[in-house]
Amino acid sequence: MPIRKLPKAPPSIHILGPTVFLVALGVGMGESYLWPRLVLVFGPDIRWLFLIGVTLQAVVLLEMSRYAMATGESIFFGAARVFKPLMWLFFVSAIAIYIWPGHLSAGAGAFEEITGIPFEVTATIVLISIGVLFSSLKNIYDVVEKVLGVLIGILVIGTAIIAAMVGTWSDLADTITGMFAFGYFGEDNLALSAAWFPIIVGSIAFAGPSGMQQMWYTLQLRDSGAAMGSHIPKVKGLAHAGETETMPTRGYMFDTSDSEEMERWKGWRKWVTFDAFFLFWGITMMVTISFTLIALAAAKENPDVGELVQGDDRDAALVAMSDGFAAAGSPVLGTVFFGFIALIGLNATLGLFDSFSRGQADMTYYFVKGAKRFNMSQLYAFYLWGVILFGIGIIFFGPADGPAAILDVLAFLSTFAMGAYCVVLLLVNNRMLPKPIRPGIARNLIIGFGAVFYLGMLFYSLARFGVVVS
Repeated sequence: MPIRKLPKAPPSIHILGPTVFLVALGVGMGESYLWPRLVLVFGPDIRWLFLIGVTLQAVVLLEMSRYAMATGESIFFGAARVFKPLMWLFFVSAIAIYIWPGHLSAGAGAFEEITGIPFEVTATIVLISIGVLFSSLKNIYDVVEKVLGVLIGILVIGTAIIAAMVGTWSDLADTITGMFAFGYFGEDNLALSAAWFPIIVGSIAFAGPSGMQQMWYTLQLRDSGAAMGSHIPKVKGLAHAGETETMPTRGYMFDTSDSEEMERWKGWRKWVTFDAFFLFWGITMMVTISFTLIALAAAKENPDVGELVQGDDRDAALVAMSDGFAAAGSPVLGTVFFGFIALIGLNATLGLFDSFSRGQADMTYYFVKGAKRFNMSQLYAFYLWGVILFGIGIIFFGPADGPAAILDVLAFLSTFAMGAYCVVLLLVNNRMLPKPIRPGIARNLIIGFGAVFYLGMLFYSLARFGVVVS
């Protein structure tokens, strides 16, 4: 790679950053539904598994950022350098998993509970609005980061306030201490049974962003101008595609033998470490604690919520949770709860559509023959409007989460991608980077554990129980 100067790192303590995309994608139905359901079935002590899941993802975030910050290339480019079929695996998986507008439909359904407006109408308006907004922006990343920052702030503060109103100190203490009840699997090891083990594995995988969302983070990191990403042009909206600078054919590297450059590199690593543990880990943990308290309060006021949350009827469970903590506080709180679910759907959709379009455009531009006749902004717009038009069609004529026949395949691919990207991280960071900036043995062991966990538990569930994660 050509050698370029590494820019000076900003202060490590900051409010916004590319991690806001991961928070927007990660704080979804896992935090508001899957983990409250497990707490109601097994009690708060089951939350030690959530602690492992979200902490593992924070370390993955740090290691996912390493290659992107050192080179300005995405992790997809790094995967292609190791073995090109790896990159194509992620390209195909992204299309199979993420074209379904499930997050938006769930949010629009919650909005329908508040307003009575059919979810199809709301979802379509939101989809078209996102397309128009993203296409008209000069710098997509800058605006989306700020919008998501505001929305996440509302969600975090709002759920904390509601949880404080309807929860109890005793429930909070049990929820927090449950994170350290290592080895607890419920009475008679119920969590290891055929009925619950696949759900447990899926819930741990969905403790934070799941599937390929961590990989897309490397592109948002690049567009934020982090480290060597500052030398790569930003993706612009379609209206400004003519102003897009030509993308380099490869990334850059800084001089790792220069002590001054290495000091700057340490500054950037401090910056992203703050992102990983204070913003990503902290916000995700705070939101899931709030939703757990809300679920416990709802269960006390409405006995039916326990049975519904234990079952598979997510929509009925959310209605029961709304009714339950409306009874615990005020009827207005039931409406506010659905407002939070709608907000989660909007957050996830904004982050997901941007991320999917970036990832597919990046792989297409560099690895599809003839694609360079278009610039990155045009390819971004192609995938953005493609997934929007497909989403509108599915909302009106098909199941938003995907046909039932392929749901197991999508669940398998999502968790398989997480195990696969841990393997890719080990290969890329240890083979493609200069020795002075490669990860240490502790980080490699943690990422190796992630690969064994995600892939091992996934295939064990398939072989032992005949099902994949739920």
